[in-house]
Amino acid sequence: MKPLNPPLAGWSGRTVWVVGASSGIGLAVAHELAQAGARVMVSARQAEPLERFAREHPQALACPLDVTGPNAAHAAVHNLLERWGRLDLVVYCVGHYRAQRADAYDCADMQRHMEVNYFGALNVLDAVLPVLRKQRSGHISLVASVAGYRGLPQGLAYGPTKAALIHLAEVLYQDLRRDDVAVSVVNPGFVRTPLTSANTFAMPALIEPEEAARQMLAGWARGAFEIHFPRRFTWWLKLLRLLPYPLYYPAVRRVTGL
Repeated sequence: MKPLNPPLAGWSGRTVWVVGASSGIGLAVAHELAQAGARVMVSARQAEPLERFAREHPQALACPLDVTGPNAAHAAVHNLLERWGRLDLVVYCVGHYRAQRADAYDCADMQRHMEVNYFGALNVLDAVLPVLRKQRSGHISLVASVAGYRGLPQGLAYGPTKAALIHLAEVLYQDLRRDDVAVSVVNPGFVRTPLTSANTFAMPALIEPEEAARQMLAGWARGAFEIHFPRRFTWWLKLLRLLPYPLYYPAVRRVTGL
């Protein structure tokens, strides 16, 4: 089957912006790309981990920012272009997560999830789309989650934001083909990160951030649109997604006990 995106490999000399690179998957993928020869700008709210990354990798640039600020992404892209002149890949890996159910509804936290996980991505897109479309090249990769496939218990705040990112990536892919700009969406299962450390339930098929990063680079090299892992877990969720609601809800109750 023909890949949906041009395969993206051979990282030497390529310029990458990883947004959400202070820890977890974002930091791991930034390390992997830098070790493969890419020039990497790393961004997140916390400056110290970014500066440490830049000290460890001579071709890296630390650019702290808060994605919820409407102009922060534009300033970051300006810095990147001033230094390197082009952008080959932007990875949006920012995440806010707190388990929530309707019996403990927290509207402010619901809105915070949307501001960080979805509206932050829109702010980044506002900064990079004109650059990539003018270049007629480049790749946008949005890190969503299998939690966005269908509604799951404790995902009242988090799941809808990831579903929105999946939908956004699907439409962007169709719109940007004419501009030769590639789009992919990354849907991880459970990865050991500061976000998932707060979970009080057993996380099946839990993997380390380094494995997640390797899976992402392999997916970009294949030219995949959706990159999901670990597949021994994500394929089951894909099958669940196909069930009609009268079968889906009892199946989820049996699996989760919720």
